[in-house]
Amino acid sequence: MTEDLSPAERYAAARVRAAEQATALASFREMYEFGLDPFQIEACQSLEAGKGVLVAAPTGSGKTIVGEFAVHLALGQGKKCFYTTPIKALSNQKYADLVKRYGADKVGLLTGDNSVNSEAPVVVMTTEVLRNMLYAGSQSLLGLGYVVMDEVHYLSDRFRGAVWEEVIIHLPESVTLVSLSATVSNAEEFGDWLDTVRGDTDVIVSEHRPVPLFQHVLAGRRMYDLFEEESAAKKREVNPDLVRMARLEASRTPHGPGRRRGREADRERERRQRSRIWTPSRPEVIDRLDSEGLLPAITFIFSRAACEAAVQQCLYAGLRLNDEDARLRVREIVEERTAAIPNEDLHVLGYFEWLEALERGIAAHHAGMLPTFKEVVEELFVRGLVKAVFATETLALGINMPARSVVLEKLVKWNGEQHADITPGEYTQLTGRAGRRGIDIEGHAVVLWQRGMNPEALAGLAGTRTYPLRSSFKPSYNMAVNLTQQFGRHRSRELLETSFAQFQADKSVVGISRQVQRNEEGLDGYKESMTCHLGDFEEYARLRRELKDRETELAKQGAVQRRAEAAVALEKLKPGDVIHVPTGKYAGLALVLDPGLPAGRSNGHRGFEAHDGPRPLVLTAERQVKRLASMDFPVPVEALDRMRIPKSFNPRSPQSRRDLASALRTKAGHIRPERHRRGRAEAADDRQIARLRAELRAHPCHGCDEREDHARWAERYHRLLRDTKQLERRIEGRTNTIARTFDRIVALLTELDYLRGDEVTEHGKRLARLYGELDLLASECLRERVWEGLTPAELAACVSALVYEARQSDDAMAPKLPSGKAKAALGDMVRIWGRLDALEEDFGISQTEGVGQREPDLGFAWAAYMWASDKGLDEVLREAEMPAGDFVRWCKQVIDVLGQIAAAAPKEDSTVAKNARKAVDALLRGVVAYSSVG
Repeated sequence: MTEDLSPAERYAAARVRAAEQATALASFREMYEFGLDPFQIEACQSLEAGKGVLVAAPTGSGKTIVGEFAVHLALGQGKKCFYTTPIKALSNQKYADLVKRYGADKVGLLTGDNSVNSEAPVVVMTTEVLRNMLYAGSQSLLGLGYVVMDEVHYLSDRFRGAVWEEVIIHLPESVTLVSLSATVSNAEEFGDWLDTVRGDTDVIVSEHRPVPLFQHVLAGRRMYDLFEEESAAKKREVNPDLVRMARLEASRTPHGPGRRRGREADRERERRQRSRIWTPSRPEVIDRLDSEGLLPAITFIFSRAACEAAVQQCLYAGLRLNDEDARLRVREIVEERTAAIPNEDLHVLGYFEWLEALERGIAAHHAGMLPTFKEVVEELFVRGLVKAVFATETLALGINMPARSVVLEKLVKWNGEQHADITPGEYTQLTGRAGRRGIDIEGHAVVLWQRGMNPEALAGLAGTRTYPLRSSFKPSYNMAVNLTQQFGRHRSRELLETSFAQFQADKSVVGISRQVQRNEEGLDGYKESMTCHLGDFEEYARLRRELKDRETELAKQGAVQRRAEAAVALEKLKPGDVIHVPTGKYAGLALVLDPGLPAGRSNGHRGFEAHDGPRPLVLTAERQVKRLASMDFPVPVEALDRMRIPKSFNPRSPQSRRDLASALRTKAGHIRPERHRRGRAEAADDRQIARLRAELRAHPCHGCDEREDHARWAERYHRLLRDTKQLERRIEGRTNTIARTFDRIVALLTELDYLRGDEVTEHGKRLARLYGELDLLASECLRERVWEGLTPAELAACVSALVYEARQSDDAMAPKLPSGKAKAALGDMVRIWGRLDALEEDFGISQTEGVGQREPDLGFAWAAYMWASDKGLDEVLREAEMPAGDFVRWCKQVIDVLGQIAAAAPKEDSTVAKNARKAVDALLRGVVAYSSVG
C-alpha cells in the first residue's frame, strides 16, 4: 500500500509511473481492451529499447501483438514497417486487421497478385516480395525502420525456407528485426545466430498457453481423458483405462486346458468390454461434440477427398448445427461474397452443394478449393456460423481460425513418399488451434481411437511441446548473380557463410570431433586385441577383406550383366505382346501397351530418364495400368503370345481396363513362363580369387588356434576405422559447405557466360530478374529464343512447365500437349534442361542437396493453353482433371513467372515480353481473377 511508503519512496514510485506513461508501450497498451501478458510486455520493452527480438510462443498465445507494437513504433517515429508472412492468405488477413486499426491510408499490401497502396508507411507482404525488393535495391526500402517476420519457423521449409534467411542476412543494419515463431526447442540457438548477423537480439520464450489444452481419446460412446488428474506430488500419467483398452484389443485371450469353469463368463465380460471400443463415424463425432458443448471444432483429415466425403457423410446423417436465423445469415454472406462468379461457373464449382453444407454449419477446407470458397469458410467459422470444419493440415499453417476443439482422425499422414507418423511438432501445430482466447476457458484436443493405438506414444506426442528449427538454406543461381552484382564474389561468399545453415553446421562439427577422438582411443584397444603371436594379423585381415570384396564385386557384375540382358529383352517388346512380369508388386501376366523406350522422354514425360532403360506401360491381369521399371525385370523377359489392343481402349476407363484384362486372362491365363536358368558362377574361374585364397592358406596366422577370435577384433577395428574416416569426411564436408556450393554454382554460371569474375553479364542481369525453382532454365530459354513467335496461349503453356509439379508422380500416361509451335517449344525446353542437367553433374551440383534444376513438368501445359485460349471453366477443369483450387493456384503461379519473363525478356527484336503480358491478361479472368482483397 502506498500509505506504508515514506515520502521519498512515494516520490520515486511516482517518477517510475510517469516514466512508464511516457513510453510508446503505455500508449500502445491503451489501444487494447485486455492486458498484455508478461512475455508480450518483455518483448515490447526490448523493441522500444532499440533491440531486435525473437519471440517463440505457442499458437494462439498472441505473438502478433509484438509485431503490431513494431508497427506502432514505426508510425510514431515516422519510419516504415514491413510486415511479412509466409502465405498470401495470412498477408490478406493481417492487412485487413491493420487497416481496421490504422486506416486504409496508412497500410498497404504486396503479394504476388495484389498491390494495394504499396508506398504506405506500413506494408504487409509475403516474404518472397521483400527478398525480391532487397535484390532489386527498391526505393521502397528507404526509411525502413522495422521488419516483422511472422511465422519465422518457416525457414525450416525445404522448398521456401531459404527466402527467410536471405531476408535476415541482407536487410540493412539499421532495420530492427522482429521474429515471431512457434515454440521451438532451439530458440536460443536461433537467437544466438540472429545476435551474430543482426546485432543485439533478445530471445523471449513462452511455453504458457493462455487457454489451457485438455487432451482426450474418443472410443465408442465414451470420451477418455488422455492423462490422469494431475496432483502436486505426481507427474502426469497416461489414463490407465486407455492402457487397459489397448492391451485388451491386442490380446488374443489364450485359455489353458484346465480353465473350463468361468471361461464363458470371462469371454462374455471381454465381449462387452470390446463392444465399447470402436472408431466412431464422423457424424457421430460431431454429434457427440455438439452434445458436450465442444463446438466449433476443426477435424484434421490428411486427405482432400476425405474432407469432402466427411461433409457429405454429415449431410446424409441429417446433421444441422445452425438454426433458421444462422442459416439465413450464412446465405446472405455467401451470396454477397460470390456475387462476382458467373452462374455457369457456380455449377462447375459445386456451389450449391457447398452452400447447403454451409447453411447447416458444416464445411471442408483444403488447398483444392477455390480461394474465394476457402475465405468464405474462414469468415463464417470465425463468426460462429460454421461449427464443424473438416480440414487438411494446411489450415494449421498460420490462418487465424481458432476453435474450441480440434479432432485428429489418425496420427499417420502421407508425407509425399510414404505414410509416416506425425511428429510432435505437427501434433503441437494442429492441436494449437484448440481454445479461443477471450472466448473459451479451455481448449480440447480429441484423438479418435484407432485399431493398434498406443496411448503411451500418443502421450509422448502430446507431452513433447517443441520441435527444433533446422535451416533449409541453399544458394541458387538467381541468388548467386544477385549477390555478385551487389557485393562481388568474395563478399558474397562471406555473407553466405553467415547463414543459419552454416551456423548450425559449424556447431555440429564440435560434437563430431569429440566422437573422432573417442573412436581413435577405441582403435588402439582393438589393435592390441587382434595381435597374433604367429605373425601380422592386420595383413591377414586385409587379405580376407580383399577376398570378400572381390567376391562381392563379381556378384555385382553378374547382376549388372543380367540387368543388361533384361534391358535388351525389354527393348524388343512391342505393343500387344503378352508377357510374364517376374517380380515386384505387379508380378504375373501383363499386356504391353507401350514399350516405353528412352527416346519417348522427348515428349516431356515426367520422371523418365534415358539411363533408366525401357519402362513398359502394361495392363496387368488385375486390371491395373502401370509403367514398370527395370527393377521389375531382374531376368530377361520374352513375349508369350500376342493380342490386338482395340483402338477404342482408354487406360483411364475402368470398363475399358476390365474388358481388356478379361480378354488377356482368356487368351494367355493358361500359359506358364519358362524358368530362367543361371550359368556357372564367375567366382569359380576367377584368377584373383584363386590367388587370394592361396595367400591366405600360406599366411602364418592361418594356423593360429585363436584365428577367428582375432578376426572378430580385426573386423571391429576395420569397421571403427571406416566409421572414423567417414566422420572426418563429415567434418571436412560441413566446414564451409554453403560457400563451396556457391563456388560450384558460380563456376557453372561462369561457364555459361552469366558471370565474368565480379562482373555480371547481360545474360546474368536477365537471370537476376527470374526467381523460382527453374530460374536458369527460364533464362536459357530466353537466351536461345525458344519462345519467340509463340502466341500468348502457347507461351502460357510453355511457362507452366517451369512452375507446375504434379502432386503424385503418375507414369501411366504422357500429358496431353498443344500441337504446333507450343509442342516444339516444350520439346526444346526439355532438351535444354537435359543439357543443364548434364552440366550440373559435371560441376558437382546435385538436386538431392536441394540445388539445381528439376525436369520441367508438362502436366499443366494443356490446361494453361486452354484457359489462355478463352475456353470455359467446365471444359478446362474436366480436361485438366484437377480441383478448382489447384487450377487457380497453378494459374496464379504461371502469371507470376510470366510477369518476371515480361520484365526480363529483351525489349528489342523480341515478341516474348509483349506476349507474356498478353498471356497474363488471358489467364487473369474468371475464377483466376477473383481477388482476395477487395
